[in-house]
Amino acid sequence: MQLLSEPKLSSKKILLIEQSEKKINDRTWCFWEKGAGFFESIVHKQWRSAWFHAQGYSSLKELGEYKYKMIRGIDFYNHCYQTISSSPQVTVVHDTVVDIQQEPGGVRVLTEKGEYSGEYAFNSILFEDPLKQNNAHHLLQHFKGWVIETSQDVFNSNECTLMDFRVPQEHGTTFVYVMPLTKRKALVEYTLFTEKLLEDASYVAGLKKYIQDFLGGVEYTIVEEEFGVIPMTSAVFPHVEGNKIFIGTAGGQTKASSGFTFMFIQKQSALLVERLKKTGTPFYTSSKFSQRYFWFDKVLLNVLIKRRVPGDVVFKKMFQKNPVDRIFRFLDNETYLLEELRLISTLPTLPFLKAGLEEI
Repeated sequence: MQLLSEPKLSSKKILLIEQSEKKINDRTWCFWEKGAGFFESIVHKQWRSAWFHAQGYSSLKELGEYKYKMIRGIDFYNHCYQTISSSPQVTVVHDTVVDIQQEPGGVRVLTEKGEYSGEYAFNSILFEDPLKQNNAHHLLQHFKGWVIETSQDVFNSNECTLMDFRVPQEHGTTFVYVMPLTKRKALVEYTLFTEKLLEDASYVAGLKKYIQDFLGGVEYTIVEEEFGVIPMTSAVFPHVEGNKIFIGTAGGQTKASSGFTFMFIQKQSALLVERLKKTGTPFYTSSKFSQRYFWFDKVLLNVLIKRRVPGDVVFKKMFQKNPVDRIFRFLDNETYLLEELRLISTLPTLPFLKAGLEEI
C-alpha cells in the first residue's frame, strides 16, 4: 500500500495503490491495548482475561488496564475504505506496484498498468527478501486458523487463550491460541516460530488434534480459514531512502522476537502524521531506546534458533514469574530498564547470557 502526496501539505493529493479490492475476510488482527484505540469502533470482540498454558503450568491472567482485542480483516477494510471515500483528496487505484524510484524532489512509482509521480511514497512492500541478510537471524511465524462453530457449548466467551504450548513441539516453538466469540464459535489458530513452513496437512493435523485433545473432540464446522506468514528477523529495514518512507513490515514495524505488528504500525502512523502536521515532512528520528529493544529481540531469536532453550520453556518462565502487564509493556517496547532487568532475571540465565554476549 502506498500513499503519495504532492508538495504542499495544505493542498495535498493522496494516491492509494492497492493490489486487490479487499472484499473478503482474509485475516484477523489480535492485540492488547489500554483504553479505547483508534480502531475501537470496529473491534469485533475483546477480553479482560486470558489463559496461558504450558506443560505443568496453566494460569488465567487478569489483564488489568489492558484488553485483548480482535479486529476482523473485512471490518478493517470496510472501515478504511469508507473513511477514504469521504475525502476528495484521496484516489484509490487497484494495480500492482513493480518499483519505486527516487527522482529529483520526489518519487516515481511504476506499476503493471502505468506510472505515477509524487513528492513522497509511503511503501509497505518488501521488494527485497530480508533472508538475504546473511548476518541476521531469521525465523518465520506461520499460522493456520479456523473459525469453528461447535454443536454444543464449549467456550467461555469472556476468556481467551493467549498461548497454549501443550501441543507437540517437534517442529520447534509451537502453540495454539483460541479466541472465543460465543459459547459455540471461536477462532482457533495453530502457530509456529520455525525456520521453514510446513506442508498444509501438518497445520490441519495440528488443529484437528488440538480440538480433539483440548476442546473435548466436539463436533464442529469450519466457517472461515486463514493462513499467514510473518518474518521474525534481526535484519535491518530502512525507515527512509530519499523520499521513500517505509511503513509496516517493510519499515521494520514487525517486532523481531514476537511477530507483533499491528500496534507498532499504529504508533509509526501516528508519528508520521505528527511530523507532517508540525514540519510538513514525514521524516522522523527513531527513539534512542530502539537499539536496546532490538538487542533484546536478537537475543531471544538467538536462543530460539540455536535451541539453547525450548521456546515453550522460555515463555512458560516468562508468564510464570512476571505480571502480565510487565510482559505486555516489554513486548510493546515500553518498559524502563529496571522492569527489563526484572523480566530478564526470570529467564534461564546461562543460555540467555551466552546469547547476549554473542549479540553485543
